[in-house]
Amino acid sequence: MSQVYLPRDVDSKFRFITVAAQRAKQLQSGAKPRVDSRSRKPTRVAVEETIAGVVSWEVRDKLPELETTEEKEA
Repeated sequence: MSQVYLPRDVDSKFRFITVAAQRAKQLQSGAKPRVDSRSRKPTRVAVEETIAGVVSWEVRDKLPELETTEEKEA
């Protein structure tokens, strides 16, 4: 496999793979590809889209807090 260089706005390999995986799920569910690709495989298309910077994503500082059962009973 060839070397993949991360786009400047992606801070880690883990984030890159996470973004591409989420996009691959969208493609498998019927989303239209945003780049012209020789591949028809959703994972490869998602990686190409992520490298091209056409996939939007954001880092959230904090996950929403879930209510505990104790808080609900009070």
